[in-house]
Amino acid sequence: MELPDREACYRALQSRDARVDGLIFVGVTSTGIYCRPVCPARTPKFQNCRFFASAAAAQEAGFRPCLRCRPETAPEFASWRGTSNTVSRALALIADGALDGPAATVDTLAARLGLGERQLRRLFLQHLGASPVSVAQTRRVLFAKQLIHETRLPMTEIALASGFGSLRRFNETFHDLFHRPPSALRRKTASPAPADAGVTLRLRYRAPYDWDSMLGFLRARAIPGVEVIENSTYRRTAALDGAIGTVAVTHLPQHQSLGVTIHFPRIQSLPAIVARVRRMFDIGADIQTIDAHLSHDPRLAPWVAQRPGLRAPGGWDGFELAVRAILGQQITVAAARRLAGQLVALHGKLVPPAQRIHPGLSNVFPTPKRIASAKSIGLAMPLARQLSLKALAEAAAADPNLFSPFGTIDETIARLRSIRGVGEWTAQYIALRAIREMDAFPASDIGLLRGAAMLDGIRPSPANLLHRAESWRPWRAYAAQHLWAAQGPLPDPASLDARSTHA
Repeated sequence: MELPDREACYRALQSRDARVDGLIFVGVTSTGIYCRPVCPARTPKFQNCRFFASAAAAQEAGFRPCLRCRPETAPEFASWRGTSNTVSRALALIADGALDGPAATVDTLAARLGLGERQLRRLFLQHLGASPVSVAQTRRVLFAKQLIHETRLPMTEIALASGFGSLRRFNETFHDLFHRPPSALRRKTASPAPADAGVTLRLRYRAPYDWDSMLGFLRARAIPGVEVIENSTYRRTAALDGAIGTVAVTHLPQHQSLGVTIHFPRIQSLPAIVARVRRMFDIGADIQTIDAHLSHDPRLAPWVAQRPGLRAPGGWDGFELAVRAILGQQITVAAARRLAGQLVALHGKLVPPAQRIHPGLSNVFPTPKRIASAKSIGLAMPLARQLSLKALAEAAAADPNLFSPFGTIDETIARLRSIRGVGEWTAQYIALRAIREMDAFPASDIGLLRGAAMLDGIRPSPANLLHRAESWRPWRAYAAQHLWAAQGPLPDPASLDARSTHA
């Protein structure tokens, strides 16, 4: 799908407008290359330009990625552009590898989203100008290209890490696109990185980014043994497919990026880890559009102006976040954090000493199977809440996709609320942070009600706050962050779930 307003797109290209970087891509017919609008190359003639809504659409039209502006480093906004929640959910699943591997098909992806294959293809063509398969293939190529440029990994490992089935297929794809082998794209450096240095990548965002607020939120909830925040860097342990490693994230404001260093024994897990970092740190948000929308509310506008770039923090793992939500019901942030640390100490797997890059990273969070099979949770908390944790673990163990996007937000909330002990607040909070439903809104939350009282001068009822929040849709999650932030350090919302817990 080409973008219709070619004149406006060309003006953005002429001025190298960073505000549309990641929102449009230009294919140059005279060279066969597609670029970002901020490309430093000489601006091509208007008649030689074709404009696309996504890199996948440009690549599907026969253009190859530019080696100068590197489209793989553009901010990723596809999920914010179209207003299609279904496409957003599908992109999140594709980023997790839903179309990687011989058994992965568009039909199974559509089924996970609760719709037909033809309907999913139609939505992708409408909003992205490319099919789901083309989007997945473009992701693989661009991720491989980023690994070639930014790491010293061998080409065999890059092929595996980027989801290619074989080195032969990897080489053929790059020959077809760039008319040269993958190794020819790598710039020569003085010496390779040490073997224990890990893989370091830059993940670009669209400015502004309120890094201090993000770290403050995560610091207050950092689980002892699993997460450490110091020197403006977030570190944590990670377990995927039975392997254990660590991830470190820091801010690179001069590059409008986050720097991510990954130490992990399975190179194939790199895309999944990067996808989790993107979600957790809300890198894909079109924050200028969101802030502009929320600023239409004259009373909320000063708060948005006070905290430009305030993001909605995600969770590293759906089960981990859901456990944290249940532990946090009706207690303070500090108390919930202590309980989470005790749970990890009792049931979390130890990180091998050789893999401990920081003394504070000693355990990985326990799996649903481990909690479900434990004879006793071992925490000093009400029996009803312990039973809720058991029920949550059993549900997550039975359904690995429990915390993946599926259907509408109402269907997501209903699915979560079917678990014993998960009421409306907990379900909305899990949907917001774990499933990344950006219109989730836990209206019964005490912190939100207090923030709304500061906003309007009177404390509303949950029903009144829901009505008040209608104008904030479809980004009520960001409005919630501003309400929480207005009270100082973002609080762990005090739940009212005790009134709505399932028997």
